[in-house]
Amino acid sequence: MERITPRTLSGFMELLPQKQAKLEKMMSVLRDTYSLYGFAPLDTPAIEDAKILLAKGGGETEKQIYRFQKGDSDLALRFDLTVPLAKYVALHYNDLAFPFRRYQISKVYRGERAQRGRFREFYQADIDIIGDGKLDVLNEAEIPAIIYQVFRGFGLTRFQIRVNNRKILNGFYAMLGLTEQSGEIMRTVDKLDKIGAEKVSKLLTENCGLTDEQAGEILRFIAISGTNSQVLSALEGYLGKNEMFDQGVTELRQVTDNLAAFGVPEANFAVDLTIARGLDYYTGTVYETTLLDHPEIGSVCSGGRYDNLAGYYTDKMLPGVGISIGLTRLFYVLDEQGLLNPQLPSAPADALVLPMTDDPAPAIALAQSLRSAGVRVQLYAEKKKFKQKMSYADKLAVPYAVLLGEDEIAEGVCSVKNMTTGEQIKLPADQAAQHILSGLAATGPIILE
Repeated sequence: MERITPRTLSGFMELLPQKQAKLEKMMSVLRDTYSLYGFAPLDTPAIEDAKILLAKGGGETEKQIYRFQKGDSDLALRFDLTVPLAKYVALHYNDLAFPFRRYQISKVYRGERAQRGRFREFYQADIDIIGDGKLDVLNEAEIPAIIYQVFRGFGLTRFQIRVNNRKILNGFYAMLGLTEQSGEIMRTVDKLDKIGAEKVSKLLTENCGLTDEQAGEILRFIAISGTNSQVLSALEGYLGKNEMFDQGVTELRQVTDNLAAFGVPEANFAVDLTIARGLDYYTGTVYETTLLDHPEIGSVCSGGRYDNLAGYYTDKMLPGVGISIGLTRLFYVLDEQGLLNPQLPSAPADALVLPMTDDPAPAIALAQSLRSAGVRVQLYAEKKKFKQKMSYADKLAVPYAVLLGEDEIAEGVCSVKNMTTGEQIKLPADQAAQHILSGLAATGPIILE
């Protein structure tokens, strides 16, 4: 039989169990936080009709999508979780209560060039709020509060949620007579952090057909900076010239005014006129989140308001607002830079029960007793020497080994060994469970500052 060399495709990530456990802990923080704000879990198919996914992707979507034929069907792998959500809400409209709040943590697929920290298959962690006909701007203020809680749950403090409003940008471009080019302009401006103002200016003139004066005016406008109140005050100087612009400023002020009530410190939130988001379906508030001490990572959470996405699947108006965390990329970069807590328990079990007698029944009973108290337990069933058993416990990085030999059985106790400190004590099963749980309580943050 011919042997096939095992390999993982470029752009796809496989983790060893210890790292996978840390990724799962991040997912747990996300699920707990999203649930805390009343979002219901949802999963949608990885494969959709290509027409569904391409209805309103915009930008580079069609170039990046994985598309294939199966019989007469034109199929594609989902490239994000927002477009499938729009289809889902349109399809199940009569069965849902609005506003509909959902979270989804699933893999998406993009056929872009694989490179360091950029993947073709990766997890996204999304929340979205969908309204029926209308969706109050207060929802757009709550989103940064949820982002804030997620990153605090990871153990971070030095991060910034940057916010803008597409209506402000569209209104400003309309003032310059550039409405038809506004989509391309925003996709170009969205590259500012990556390529710098000089190259953006060049793209605006060469690719978008702007004059040097128009490009300069745009770059001066988006360069308005200062505290949130200072930026908003500067925007008031443009009021009265375009209705859409005025509406955008009003909405942006409503978002910022409500953030304190939601518990978001101004240190973690900034009005930033450079934020545009590249996808065409955003229509209002837009968000990007960066780690202040690691700007090279780029945005780790982004999203915004969209009013017309479901219009391709239904005649009902279903406006929405949401954010997405590129979880795989975030995890990869944090791990690469040594920012994941190395002390974070990553073993598949809290305790490894090691039977030291020929009769496994007492060890089985002990394992069941520990599990009933909430301890994750693996029962070691292999007939190996003691040294080999302890070597397995070490390799597994299990926090505790629980030994049960003839002496322990006779005394009605078990020997609990802390695999980090080497400390070993004898305890009854119920006390052993509490000893283990107490030792596990202080695990520290997932991510180090």
